[in-house]
Amino acid sequence: MGTALVYHEDMTEARLLWEDPECEIESPERLTTALERLQQRGLEQRCLRLTAQEASEAELGLVHSPEYVALLRETQALGMGELQALSGQYDAVYFHPSTFHCARLAVGAGLQLVDAVLTGTVHNGLALVRPPGHHSQRAAANGFCVFNNVAIAAKHAQQKHGLHRILIVDWDVHHGQGIQYIFEDDPSILYFSWHRYEHGRFWPYLRESNADVVGQGQGRGFTVNLPWNQVGMGNADYMAAFLHVLLPVAFEFDPELVLVAAGFDSAIGDPEGQMQATPECFAHLTQLLQVLAGGRVCAVLEGGYHLESLSQSVCMMVQALLGDPAPPLSGPMVPHHSALESIQSVRAAQAPHWTSLQQQGPAPIPSPSTHSPEGKPLSLLTGGSELKTAATQAAAALSSLLDQLHLRPTPPVRTAVALTSLGAGLVLPPEVLREEGSAPQEETQAWAKLHEALAKDEALTALGKVLYLLDGILDGQMSSGIAATPAPATAATLDVAVRRGLSQGAQRLLCVAVGQLDRPSDLADDGRNLWLNIGGKEAAALSTFYVSVPLPETTGGFLNCVLALVLPLAYGFQPDLVLLALGPAHGLQDPQAALLAALLRVPAGGRVLALVDVESTPQLAGVLARVLCGEAPPSLGPFSMASPEDTQALMYLRGLLEPQWKMLQVAASA
Repeated sequence: MGTALVYHEDMTEARLLWEDPECEIESPERLTTALERLQQRGLEQRCLRLTAQEASEAELGLVHSPEYVALLRETQALGMGELQALSGQYDAVYFHPSTFHCARLAVGAGLQLVDAVLTGTVHNGLALVRPPGHHSQRAAANGFCVFNNVAIAAKHAQQKHGLHRILIVDWDVHHGQGIQYIFEDDPSILYFSWHRYEHGRFWPYLRESNADVVGQGQGRGFTVNLPWNQVGMGNADYMAAFLHVLLPVAFEFDPELVLVAAGFDSAIGDPEGQMQATPECFAHLTQLLQVLAGGRVCAVLEGGYHLESLSQSVCMMVQALLGDPAPPLSGPMVPHHSALESIQSVRAAQAPHWTSLQQQGPAPIPSPSTHSPEGKPLSLLTGGSELKTAATQAAAALSSLLDQLHLRPTPPVRTAVALTSLGAGLVLPPEVLREEGSAPQEETQAWAKLHEALAKDEALTALGKVLYLLDGILDGQMSSGIAATPAPATAATLDVAVRRGLSQGAQRLLCVAVGQLDRPSDLADDGRNLWLNIGGKEAAALSTFYVSVPLPETTGGFLNCVLALVLPLAYGFQPDLVLLALGPAHGLQDPQAALLAALLRVPAGGRVLALVDVESTPQLAGVLARVLCGEAPPSLGPFSMASPEDTQALMYLRGLLEPQWKMLQVAASA
């Protein structure tokens, strides 16, 4: 079990044979550069390499008309003049004698990946393909796309594997209207797309790319369009879109498979998108998707035309699929006003169809503050001085960013476990180290003097192991850890761990304490520690950096709390270490605790130390070890609506905290 990489060198054969400034960016170098970078990083070698095979014409027929397939087959025998004439009948398309072969390989790669994941051969994977596919329609090529690779993969998963719920996430910067048209009346496919829109002035200039287009017939609510009306959207905007739109709806939908139309023209430096999201953002997005569908994520390459940005972003995605911690996000985590307008619009359009959006309160339909400016529509390829200026600025920013991506090497140990009596008979994954070490006795005793509860032998032994794991994480020797603590000493151990972490180099330490674990009154409120208590007596923001919320009663309430409060706070705080403490009688079911740990692992770059009560079940320690290694958490079970009390508590806290924590915002301020 691992990650598949599906590729075939023949997909580099098709290339533009005549002058066409619009189409020249879709070049074979897009694949060769990405593959070379994967090899240089040692990532290809860690994947199960599969050689793509051509899709059959019957498989193409899952989406495309026989006449269209026959037309494409005939291009193999056409001369350059005939190919150019045929290409001119479509929008932003070029044909080559090898196009039919390449396009069948691209489809076949997606089908092989789906088969490998759904048969359990691998957990997940990436099909590195061209030509892209998400613009292609039943009987028309469009926007560099010949056959609709992702749509055919979805149909294949339905028909061959009997799936009933498939999520398609399209993060390419262009709207994948081809996928939308194919599934717009199908409630078994949830299609989410964000895309540069600019009030309809950006290619493909479609009214149906806007937020209020939600599908047709039985498929209403299963098309989710998030239009970006300005360029320059960055990491905070993309994360806000996931936290406040995609993930709530996706958890409610409960997919059996996630397909990603992975276009990287939405990354920094790309001339098409002119966005500012950095490559490591795509590692975060990928890891957030991996908590869905048991981790069954199949990504298929779409766009991406800045070779360095594309190759770096592909590497970040593959690292995430392999389970490596995501590098920390760069830049301020404050969404743009225009992004919040778009998020507000899509939430308003989708709320009638999704309980998860209704329970966060009514979403008023915004009045956009930015309107379509006068002038000509923006073409598929922005031209002239605007492109040169944007490219120069993006190149400088990208160069600086790429220098920073290698600052933190991956620790040699992914997860270490020190469980004392709790670990007896516990079977752990092979990549988990059962740690027997302990901090020096004198050092442990010095810290234990802070609390009388730590004086007993059992508590002192547990504290020594906690400090040892904490030092290992801060020193970069291990990514994460799990330690057991005796119930009477949990609060004291957590207090020492926070103080020790801050004194040993943690710049921003997030403490998520589940159960009756209040923050010590003498702990400095200096902005270096954010303490979030889940299971407090009441909803309260005791300071900007001390928040308490009652334990939600239902699955929907728990998800609402995590996605709308915990994760936005975590991303706004940008911690370099997370302490997750599950206190005595914490009240979480094992799948809930696992999901919380899996999600907290993402903004923390994998640096999570989990403290569990020695009275907890061994199964809890085992599932925490697996998710901290990058495995998917178990399903929460059927979605249930949040109670009115939980909803009210959450809305109250958000109202108090939004002025300081901008990632909590779901609407643009007036």
